[in-house]
Amino acid sequence: MSVDACVVSFSYGLCLGKEKLKNGILLGGFTGFFQAFMPIIGYFLTGFVKTYIQPFSGLIIFTIFTFLGIKFIIEAFEKEKKKNLCLGLKYLILIGIATSIDAFSAGISLSLLGNKILKPVLLIGLVTFINAMAGFYFGGKLKQIPSKYLEIFAGILLILLGAKSLF
Repeated sequence: MSVDACVVSFSYGLCLGKEKLKNGILLGGFTGFFQAFMPIIGYFLTGFVKTYIQPFSGLIIFTIFTFLGIKFIIEAFEKEKKKNLCLGLKYLILIGIATSIDAFSAGISLSLLGNKILKPVLLIGLVTFINAMAGFYFGGKLKQIPSKYLEIFAGILLILLGAKSLF
């Protein structure tokens, strides 16, 4: 489940140069938190989630990732001094939600199988945090490529990740 968080963090690692540790921890923390929190929601609201949210989960993910991807691509063409890549609280929450909607299903599955929720949630959150940090780190290692091309690539990567959720 943490692959999406790793890919998104990798995309941000490609583009963000300042405050690497802080940004990596923020991405890892938000994606890990949401990846751990969503199964809890699915676990306790199995019927509601399955009926009203799950049918639209692909569209929700697609919309959020496409929005973020287009924002990356637009920012690639803005002047250097105007750039402020989207890593504010609003975007961290959007990233957290978009990368963890599939975790709803995990919570529903745990509920339907009669399993307890605490250990899986802690493990999911920890693994996601580690994968997101690793993705951000390795994305940052490709900084030799001009940032404009990295931002375009990262935007395309996010849009493709969103498109994957539709199928």
